[in-house]
Amino acid sequence: MSQAIERGRAALDLNAAEVRAADRAARTWAAGECGPIVLGSEAHKRAFCRMLLDTHNPYRPSIVDWPALDPEARDRLVSLPIWDIAMQTEGNASLRVLSYANSVADPLLREAIEIDGFEETRHKQVLSNLVAAYAIRLAPEPEYLPPKYPEWGFLLAGFCECVDTFFAFGLFAAAKRSGFFPPALVDTFEPVVQEEGRHIIFFVNWVAWHRRNLPVWRRVFFAAKIVSVWAFLIWERIGFARGLDGDGGAQPGSATQDNNFVFTGSRAIGSRRGDRHMSE
Repeated sequence: MSQAIERGRAALDLNAAEVRAADRAARTWAAGECGPIVLGSEAHKRAFCRMLLDTHNPYRPSIVDWPALDPEARDRLVSLPIWDIAMQTEGNASLRVLSYANSVADPLLREAIEIDGFEETRHKQVLSNLVAAYAIRLAPEPEYLPPKYPEWGFLLAGFCECVDTFFAFGLFAAAKRSGFFPPALVDTFEPVVQEEGRHIIFFVNWVAWHRRNLPVWRRVFFAAKIVSVWAFLIWERIGFARGLDGDGGAQPGSATQDNNFVFTGSRAIGSRRGDRHMSE
C-alpha cells in the first residue's frame, strides 16, 4: 500500500482495515469460477466485472500526503511538460467511460464500468491535488463534452489507456532509478498505477467478451470501430512527431504537448539519464 495514503489516512482516521483489504485484494484476487472460463460466456463477464469491483480501493484523493521536495526536485517536477494534458486526459477518459456506462443495460457490467469511470475521475482529483501541492501552473482546462458515439468513446479511452500506461509504467520506473522523481513521490502514485493496470485487464476482457457476443455481421462493424480508434491514435502520434522542435523536444504551447504527455515526459527524463538508459 502507498505509504502516502497510510500517512494521510492516519491523519483523517479513516477505516484502515477496509483500505488494506482492498490493497491486498488487488494483489491476490482470483476468479471464483470453477474450471476453465469460456471466452464470451457469463462466467467470463462475471470474472472481469468482479475483478474490478472486488479490488476497488476506497481511498480518497484528499488523504494523499504529498512528500516535501527539495527545490531542485520540485523544479524538475514542475518543468515537465505533461501536467496540462495529464489533467485533460483523465477528464476526457472519465467522461467517455461514464457516457458509455449510461448506455449499458446489463446491471453488473454497468456497475463495473461506472467504477472504472469513478476511478478515472479520482485520478484527475489526485492530479489536481498534486498540482496544488507543488504550485504547478496550468492552462485553463477546456470544456469536456460527452462523445457523440459512446461505444467509440469507450474504445478510445480504453486503447489510449493501454498505450499510454505501457509507456508510463516504464517512465515511472526510469524516473525512480534515475532519481528524477524522489522514491517517496513515486510511492505516492502507487494506487493510481495499480488502478490503471486493473482498468486495462478489465478493458481487454470486455473487448473480447463483447465481440464474442455480437452477431457475426456486427463483429465486422465492431472491428471497423477498433481500426478507426487505432487510426486516430496513430494520427495523434504522427502529429506529435511533426511538432517536435529541432532539439527533439515539444515546442512550448504546441499541440504535441497536448496529445502525448508520455513522450514529452520521457524526453525530459531521458535527457537526464541518457538515451541509452531510456531505451533499456
